[in-house]
Amino acid sequence: MTHTLHRSGNPSSLEQDYVVFAIAAQGFNSEGSIPKFEQFANIALKYNPVNFGDMKQGNVFMMEKEEILKNFKENSIVHAVFTDKDTVLACLKEIKEADIGLSIVVSGLIHDTAVACKSAGTAPHTVEHSLGIHGATEKLPSQAVRDISTMCGHGMVAFSLVEHLVDEVKKGRTSLEKASQELAKQCVCGVFNPARAAEIIEKLL
Repeated sequence: MTHTLHRSGNPSSLEQDYVVFAIAAQGFNSEGSIPKFEQFANIALKYNPVNFGDMKQGNVFMMEKEEILKNFKENSIVHAVFTDKDTVLACLKEIKEADIGLSIVVSGLIHDTAVACKSAGTAPHTVEHSLGIHGATEKLPSQAVRDISTMCGHGMVAFSLVEHLVDEVKKGRTSLEKASQELAKQCVCGVFNPARAAEIIEKLL
């Protein structure tokens, strides 16, 4: 899976941005997987993620968490976003012990995710790297805008919306929290990190 791979930013910012998600292999272990997604979700939610969602339904800024929990599908992809590696480690340890039977993907700084996997008693099956953006990068918006927008791997958080909401916060028409939540609503999967978005906007101010 690559939809959480291309989050841009400096290391200190990305140290506050981790996604843990569960997925079934369609045609192999997807049949009867709904209880497994429920088990994964119940574990992940114990660790108070800043965002949570299912690619087939939406995220907690779009709909009630309870609605998501009772409507998983066999082709769901269930996501939880965390802001520190210690929480990710604790969550992974419990997931490993539960032996749910789904593929678990961890997205974040490679060193931190590798340490978390090792400490949880497992090893990565596959490692993917983002090579960044190449080409006429001068035509892109500012780095800060990209850092926010790329937290939605399917490109649903438009550059123009980020710029608009930053301007609204500057003018006092909305708050940091409301602006970051509005951005999170656009990312259906639930992989957007509103806490990190608020911090980036605050620095822009």
